[in-house]
Amino acid sequence: MKALLQRVTHAKVTVENQTVGEIQSGLLVFLGVELNDTEAQAKKLAQRLLGYRMFADSDDKTNLSVSDIQGEILVVSQFTLAADTNSGRRPSFSTAAPPAQAQALYEFFVDQLRGSSLTIATGQFGGAMQVSLTNDGPMTFLLTV
Repeated sequence: MKALLQRVTHAKVTVENQTVGEIQSGLLVFLGVELNDTEAQAKKLAQRLLGYRMFADSDDKTNLSVSDIQGEILVVSQFTLAADTNSGRRPSFSTAAPPAQAQALYEFFVDQLRGSSLTIATGQFGGAMQVSLTNDGPMTFLLTV
């Protein structure tokens, strides 16, 4: 399981010109689910994300997490993160979880985040989404479990 975290000042997802998820300051999270991923890994990744220090403290050091600042989180399914790009000029998606498995783990991951006190928004799993964001920094990290 992979989560690409982007620190943002604003992010939103639209589907067919309708906003389905939107946040202000916090994290935009693109989540990729692979074949052998489990709920235990999803839970571990959610906990790690909630405590990952990407925000500046009063000394301008990245010592604060999204939980510390009471930021918001927007989670977007991103199966292309599970692509195998090790050879050739075209990605292989043989390592990506099939849609039903991926959706179940995506929803489990989101539920883990919703257990926090933060505002959690989502995209539309499997939808043709347009994502807009203002990356703050820019600051982007890839977390894997």
